[in-house]
Amino acid sequence: MSLHQELDKLRGKALTDLKQIKDQDSLMALRIKYLGRKGELASIMALLKQVAKEERPQLGKLVNQVKRELEIAFLRVSKTIGDRKSQGIDFTLPGIKPPIGHLHPLMRVQRELEDLFRSMGFMVLDGPELESEYYNFESLNIPIWHPARDMQDTFYIKGGKPDNRWLLRTHTSAMQVRALEKYGAPLRAVVPGRVFRYEATDASHDHTFWQLEGLVVDKDISIANLIGTMKVFLSGIFQREVEVRLRPGYFPFVEPGFELDMKCLVCNGLGCRSCKQSGWIELIGCGLVHPRVLEFGGLNPKEYSGFAFGLGLSRLVMMRYKIDDIRLLLSGDLRFLEQF
Repeated sequence: MSLHQELDKLRGKALTDLKQIKDQDSLMALRIKYLGRKGELASIMALLKQVAKEERPQLGKLVNQVKRELEIAFLRVSKTIGDRKSQGIDFTLPGIKPPIGHLHPLMRVQRELEDLFRSMGFMVLDGPELESEYYNFESLNIPIWHPARDMQDTFYIKGGKPDNRWLLRTHTSAMQVRALEKYGAPLRAVVPGRVFRYEATDASHDHTFWQLEGLVVDKDISIANLIGTMKVFLSGIFQREVEVRLRPGYFPFVEPGFELDMKCLVCNGLGCRSCKQSGWIELIGCGLVHPRVLEFGGLNPKEYSGFAFGLGLSRLVMMRYKIDDIRLLLSGDLRFLEQF
């Protein structure tokens, strides 16, 4: 059989096979069979060097014609298959709406608090999570020998100086002196953020949680200013009157110091595992800024005074949404998160 006849036979067989094609995968396989690098047309083209020189131009031209004809046929079938796929689709129907995420309850409450305190004239600051012992302890009147360091055992990082190591901050209070150094007085600022402590976890304790620190420094600041600010803050975030109690508490960086507790909103004061069956949740540690802290911040404690408060933002979220286990907040469980 001559090359001319083989080309005619190949063309006829390819066009016949194309009529049976129903999908793109089959079309691609057939294209490779006839037009691929090692396909049947390529095999015929390889035989051109065996024919006489005077016949090669004519046969070469014929090969190109067959190749072009088959390429057009394959393209036509491909378009037909594509049109066939689009048939039966109602383009007037609404599309499938992709799921849209939402803010984590921690971030939602944090932003509400930021807006609330901004309305009261506070700045919102952000501090480093990797902190030095100086700002985390020393500048807050907690020297290396102080027992309060045992209460705030944390995660230390390799490096730093022996007398000023690096650690994951145990409280957002570490920003107090940083803020005073940068902005001086008068100052009104809050610092929300993530903090870390090395401790056993349970329904109300976790090794990683969120706090919000508040600091007000000016002339003639008293406990009355502290109580008034706390009342406005709590009524603003809960949109209701919240029963609280104030009791003496010790914090090295305030003097005097107080613990502000609120009635547990999970059990309405009846007792549950979130409040350890007491009916009350320890929410805010507060007090007047210790003179030593003002000195570390470069201020004269005889001229300036102030108050500071720190609240467990994670616990506040628990009260807001009646969550009975703090570990759920960072669990990454979508069954939990999709409820908000």
